[in-house]
Amino acid sequence: MVVPAKPPAVDPLKDSRRAGDPPCDVYLTGTVFLDIIFTGLDSAPVRGTESWARGMGSSPGGVANMATALARLGLHTSLAAAFGDDHYGEYCWDTLEQGEGIDLTPSRTVPGWHSPVTVSMAYEGERTMVSHGHEPPVAEVPLAGDAAGEACPPRSRAAVASLVPGVRAPWVAQAAASGTRIFADVGWDDTGRWDLASLPDLAYCEAFLPNAAEAMRYTGTDCPRAAARALTEHVPLAVVTLGAEGAYAVDGRTGETADVPAIEVEALDPTGAGDVFVAGFVTGTLAGWPLADRLAFAGLTAALSVQEFGGSLSAPGWAEVAAWWRRVRDVAGQDPVALRRYGFLEGKLPAVSRPWPLRRAVPTIGFRRSA
Repeated sequence: MVVPAKPPAVDPLKDSRRAGDPPCDVYLTGTVFLDIIFTGLDSAPVRGTESWARGMGSSPGGVANMATALARLGLHTSLAAAFGDDHYGEYCWDTLEQGEGIDLTPSRTVPGWHSPVTVSMAYEGERTMVSHGHEPPVAEVPLAGDAAGEACPPRSRAAVASLVPGVRAPWVAQAAASGTRIFADVGWDDTGRWDLASLPDLAYCEAFLPNAAEAMRYTGTDCPRAAARALTEHVPLAVVTLGAEGAYAVDGRTGETADVPAIEVEALDPTGAGDVFVAGFVTGTLAGWPLADRLAFAGLTAALSVQEFGGSLSAPGWAEVAAWWRRVRDVAGQDPVALRRYGFLEGKLPAVSRPWPLRRAVPTIGFRRSA
């Protein structure tokens, strides 16, 4: 059973909303997987043996990780994706639409197509994944319009694109032409070329958010900060994530830079942390925050996510952020400089009485018998 989503505790764009604004804050598209997560493994599975996990959960994954992270931070999120017409597809649709409040108007259910599935095993702060799926029929991919003939993508403040080397996604140029601000990440280049010219949609992006390894390979540099500066020759804003060192950003339009260290946490499962980082940065950008505050908020939300198991299950909302802030302020011996780095959260957070750390329920799939 999916519990309907409650209105977000915080609307980060409340002060800037006006009549005639775009109907959604962020648009994104991609593949939704059913994620099945095994937790409580003491070590990696050994060939020829059976491993028992102490816990298990399931949730929508793939592009749903990003969509969920955006929605939990109070942004009106619209997702265009194909869903299988099986039980898994129905579960993912209901969870995203009813449970998270995500607009699925541009999405569609594909007859005769089964949902992609990923099994994730978390252990020792890392994870191993096995996936299976088939591409949906090209005619059923919701990128050119929905069944009612509406334009896709919808008019939105921002959109998140995952760039693929050698592939042009026409919707990116279409969205940018309508005034949508494009934020992009990128995956590993399996071709080994690492050529920025192979990312044609980068020309339409306002911000590019690769990790350190990706940024250095694409720019031919040996320093992630130098890579970020080099990337501003191709995109206005470059944000490079540095893993345990935090993140570094350069705004090529103003010359402003920001360098924010990571928050030290016990990482249980890093699945989806990159998506949560992007969602936090998009939220701060649309809210008009200074660059350093956006970077700090993105790092904070990512740090909170890795303390829980499983992709979209672990994406924090404003209640989690508020609980963390109230908790760290009460801990003796905190570095006052580090605390001031997050002082911008004051006045932005909901009042909460729940203790830290918070724990979300971990759902498993239960199917109703047909009548």
